[in-house]
Amino acid sequence: MKFKGKVWKFKDDVNTDEIIPARYLNTTDPKELGAHCMEDIDPEFSKKISRGDVIVAGRNFGCGSSREHAQISIKGAGISCVIAESFARIFLRNAINMGLPILEIKDINGIKEGDYLEVDLNSGSVLNLTEHKEYKAKSLPRFMQEIIRSGGLLKWIKKRGMARCIR
Repeated sequence: MKFKGKVWKFKDDVNTDEIIPARYLNTTDPKELGAHCMEDIDPEFSKKISRGDVIVAGRNFGCGSSREHAQISIKGAGISCVIAESFARIFLRNAINMGLPILEIKDINGIKEGDYLEVDLNSGSVLNLTEHKEYKAKSLPRFMQEIIRSGGLLKWIKKRGMARCIR
């Protein structure tokens, strides 16, 4: 999977309540949640981004509650991929389960808001097209890449013919 998009950069310790404020948890509709993604950090975020853009953040992205609304809102907003120095463990697993592409890069300091990135999820390569610099992300195991490519864990299970196992 390859993505190209503009960078929207965030700090360390962005929590799930900042990704999608609790006042919007009365729905699971991706478009509705996406309209409020990152609203408490940047009220205009969902209006400024374009489909395919990329979130780049510091350490511990997605800390906080374990609800999946955060990943749904990011996908619903049209973000193609989230790159961070590290992810909260439950956020990372939920991202894979929801089919949200994520990558970890140890040092994101050279990536600035407004840069354009080309991301290759399969190889873990991130090319900053603005700065002409390549980053190598920690590669996800192949089965996790398959889950993301399938659109999430439930779609991956159905695709593999294992749907009878989850009834």
